[in-house]
Amino acid sequence: MMKRRNFILATGPAALGIAMFPGSLAATEQKEIVKAGELNAYLRSLVEVDEPSVDKIIIGDPDTLISKVGTAWMPYWDTLKEARAKGVNTMVVHEPTFYTHRDLEETRWDYLNAASPAREMYAEQVAAKKKWIEENGMVVIRCHDVLDKLGGYGIPYAFGRGLGFSDAQLIRSKTYYNVYAIEPQPAMEVARMIAARLGNVGQPGVAFYGNGDYPVRTVGLGTGCICDPMEFMELEMDLAVAIDDSVSTWIQTAFARDTGRPLVVVNHGTTEEFGMKELSAQLGQALANHEVVHFPQGCTYRWVEA
Repeated sequence: MMKRRNFILATGPAALGIAMFPGSLAATEQKEIVKAGELNAYLRSLVEVDEPSVDKIIIGDPDTLISKVGTAWMPYWDTLKEARAKGVNTMVVHEPTFYTHRDLEETRWDYLNAASPAREMYAEQVAAKKKWIEENGMVVIRCHDVLDKLGGYGIPYAFGRGLGFSDAQLIRSKTYYNVYAIEPQPAMEVARMIAARLGNVGQPGVAFYGNGDYPVRTVGLGTGCICDPMEFMELEMDLAVAIDDSVSTWIQTAFARDTGRPLVVVNHGTTEEFGMKELSAQLGQALANHEVVHFPQGCTYRWVEA
């Protein structure tokens, strides 16, 4: 199990304790995984996370014998139907299945406290999706907190690699946040580079705020909704990358415009597709007796022009 690290300032990946995902279950002397509950336990063993964690079997029988494993960022209903058609009965996903952070265990927020008719409409949809999953014998395992926190491998590291940064460029880090050194160039050129890298995952471009001529030598990015540049300014990045679920147009983006400090905003699904793809590849190596199928999703919206 990897040790927890709250805050690290370092000069290279070795000092950051970077280690890749465990290579094989045989190497870790774990018994062969045949049931969904065993796969969930394996994922939870990779790194310690705060409790109560959302990483668990969200729905389904832990004793279900795995036929094929599927991975996806979001367990959209159409993704689950596609997976079932391909013989997948166990899905490992990153985000919620039932429209709240704690899924069926949520009691405090989101649609549960919405006014009518939203509350009733959401509840009806939850019931229908839940019924379909149960009737089709599927299991949905959420791997969120673990994948966000895995040092050297999880979501922020995979996103950095997806943008073309190498681990050797990683110069400063704290849990959920990384800063990379790059060749000096104007902020607008960095934004264009990022946009070019995201085309393969369906992101048609990026939102840019601040001074396009601002000199950039370091780029900082975070992890999913933990991506607010206010939370990692002490890492001293010249350009911050945030996601659309973590910033407000009247706060961080207005600050970028007034100060000139560059900010690039990217879609949530886009940033985490890289981590889910890496997870799929690593599970394919670890689960030698089960086929692992990845269902790419990427950018969550369609870009529509007049």
